[in-house]
Amino acid sequence: MTEKLHLQRQFSSKDFAALRAFVQRLPPATIARTYYDSDEDPHAATPGAMERYLRDMLATLVDLAIEHGSPVLADHLKASIKKHGSARLTAGSLKMVEEAARLAVATPAAAHGIGMWFRPMVARYLKGRGVATLGDLVAYCNARGGSWWRSVPRIGPGRARLIVAWLRRHERAIGLRVEPDVELADPLVAPDAEIIAVGGEAGLLAPLERMAVREALDGSRGLNRCPAFPYIHAHNDLAAIRAYLHLYRDQPKTLRVYTKELERFLLWSVTIRGKALSSLLVDDCEAFKDFLKLPSPAFVGPRAPRASRRWRPFASDSLSPESQAYAVRVLRAAFTWLVDARYLAGNPWKMVKDPVTIEREAKLKVERALPEQLWSDIRRHVRSQSAAAENQRWRIVHALMLLLGDSGLRREEAAGARRETLRPYPADDGTDVWALTVIGKRSRERTVPVSTETVEAIRAHWLDRGEDFDAVAAAGPLLSPLVIPKTRAAQAKHGSAERQPYRADTLNELVDWLRSRLLAELDGLTPATHACLERMSPHAFRHTFGTQAAANDVPLDVVQKVLGHQSVQTTSIYVQAEKQRMMREVGQMFGKRSTNEREA
Repeated sequence: MTEKLHLQRQFSSKDFAALRAFVQRLPPATIARTYYDSDEDPHAATPGAMERYLRDMLATLVDLAIEHGSPVLADHLKASIKKHGSARLTAGSLKMVEEAARLAVATPAAAHGIGMWFRPMVARYLKGRGVATLGDLVAYCNARGGSWWRSVPRIGPGRARLIVAWLRRHERAIGLRVEPDVELADPLVAPDAEIIAVGGEAGLLAPLERMAVREALDGSRGLNRCPAFPYIHAHNDLAAIRAYLHLYRDQPKTLRVYTKELERFLLWSVTIRGKALSSLLVDDCEAFKDFLKLPSPAFVGPRAPRASRRWRPFASDSLSPESQAYAVRVLRAAFTWLVDARYLAGNPWKMVKDPVTIEREAKLKVERALPEQLWSDIRRHVRSQSAAAENQRWRIVHALMLLLGDSGLRREEAAGARRETLRPYPADDGTDVWALTVIGKRSRERTVPVSTETVEAIRAHWLDRGEDFDAVAAAGPLLSPLVIPKTRAAQAKHGSAERQPYRADTLNELVDWLRSRLLAELDGLTPATHACLERMSPHAFRHTFGTQAAANDVPLDVVQKVLGHQSVQTTSIYVQAEKQRMMREVGQMFGKRSTNEREA
């Protein structure tokens, strides 16, 4: 009989919570409203049905506890039934019954409706976003990352943290995994213990995520606040700025630079100007533009971690005209969005002109490109070092160097390159070449050629990883670490079953390592080649591709497409022939003049 009951009736943790409330004498109507959804739980449709369901559940659990619990508990329950007709339980005895009847707890499954496991309010708002089952919920979290909860009404970070923790706790039963990058920490808000109030007499400074603005200057009553209904939930200027920056949560580089410009302006506004950001006028904006030319000494300091009290908004006591103009453009765009969101009534930055900048002859620093002979020497040396079985790191930098220098990839593109998008390309002239599709700047997809030498270097790196590059279903990042650091962040990222790629910043560290080895091991370096190596970076390899392609008469439009430039004018900087001719002809004139002067 007990086995029959167990098969017919399985209970969730929500049922146990409701039963505890029932034992504590809460009315069935209140229990139904608090714990159940009448659409998914017909037993919660009326108070009578709710009470019958809970009494039946209690009887089932008592039967299971009598059979599977301790003799003392079984005797106690039997005596209570004999005396009262049914078991009379206290909160304490109910807990013992629950522990003895764990076999009756339902196991979560991907197909279960969310109303079976979450309270009605949570289930209702999730279903409003098309999330009907636990499987849907896992997919929803994985698709949106740590900020998934922002699009669901009444699901704040605290409740989101509990939901994700529950999904992770039951991932084996559900059969689906919440990805490690579904982090619930808001990158724009630090823990409460790290928050620093700015805008007072103490002159304290803090980065945006650690900042709290004192009420008198927080903008909750700013003069430029829009009286119409706002489109964002922001009671003050800091919340409004964070709402704007949240738009760039999937673009880490853009988020980083926009955060820098907005936190500088906000700190200047409340600590130096003594005004709320939403009260600033055109003359205030002009004053900040002047401030950018020569920041206050209190705002300047050596680079320090953002969590350090030594952190300062500026690392230099002066910004280049280009950096000043960039800051103004970022602020103008942010204020335009705040006006469109009806947080601000108007945009004072529209009345401010950009700082005057010099139109540079060359916007790209192509002088960082490696000379042809040095590039050839580096390739030869790295290839030689990679041949030794124990030199796994050399094989990693070999593959990285060739991806950047032979295919013109950006650092982020190389970090994100995957085996699934690398395919042999059947060329008509019999040339051996592969094609790699990457996602570049502004989320633009492009396909670049990959040399067979690069493919061989990647294949050797995969062999070190214990993976078959040529397998039919080969998949994963082209470059991936062989050794995972024991830091919490690294373990969290690489702890999943799927192999993870290098972070883009780590590629800088690999190139730094390569630079130090080349400086120590290459023979016959001239002062010029030594200086070139000293400033070698991942982007230098990309510039090397551009200059080498132009020198070998690859059509400019082809170079533009490989490099992913928006404009052919940007690519044309790699064409050095005209500049070299100019220098040669004028140099000859100088030489003739010197000769004539000596003869005279």
